[in-house]
Amino acid sequence: MLPEFFPVMFMEKDLKTGTTTVGIVAKDAVVLAADMRASMGHIAYDEESKKLYKITDNIGVTNAGSVGDSLTIIRFLRSHAKLYEIERNTKITPKALSNYLGNILNANRYFPFSVQFIIGGINEGPELYELTPYGGILGRNTYAVSGSGTEFAMTTLDQNYRKGMTEDEAIALAVKAITAGKNRDIYSGGKSVSVMVVDSRGTRDISQTEVKKYTEQLKKLENSL
Repeated sequence: MLPEFFPVMFMEKDLKTGTTTVGIVAKDAVVLAADMRASMGHIAYDEESKKLYKITDNIGVTNAGSVGDSLTIIRFLRSHAKLYEIERNTKITPKALSNYLGNILNANRYFPFSVQFIIGGINEGPELYELTPYGGILGRNTYAVSGSGTEFAMTTLDQNYRKGMTEDEAIALAVKAITAGKNRDIYSGGKSVSVMVVDSRGTRDISQTEVKKYTEQLKKLENSL
């Protein structure tokens, strides 16, 4: 018999969570996108979950995995970015922020954060990095994918990505890739697709009204085939 104080967490099976997030390098921008479902085991717990976060005016991130772990790290990244700017009188670069996050994740590898991040931003040009739960940093010059819908989103990106895409083309492709994950991965879904763009004008969310235009275009294309 287990002692009364034995943690319940060791008595229950781990709950499956999932998502689909992508980052795409365009000609002069980075486009980040994600589905909006937060799953807890077989339950679609939230259909309007936030998975894209602005860190600075030139950096945004996507998160996949544990919500609590993700939000803790988001706070770390924002505070470090502010401190970096105060100490050096310059904005932190996407690469420097990725190195910082990699150090955090690697230092906790024995009790790891259950997360996977994609960091996208602008330095001299668009930059994109994918980070593994143990602190591996993978620089991407085309696109990055994370979450349980990776296989479906990556297939879409493999078939449709090309160098030098415009921002509009990259947004349309990001919506298509996330939609593929939503359609085929049972842990991905949600009310719509979240999209964030990082370019010379800053880091900004694309409105759901604008995203709807892309999803409607995609439906029309699929219906015509």
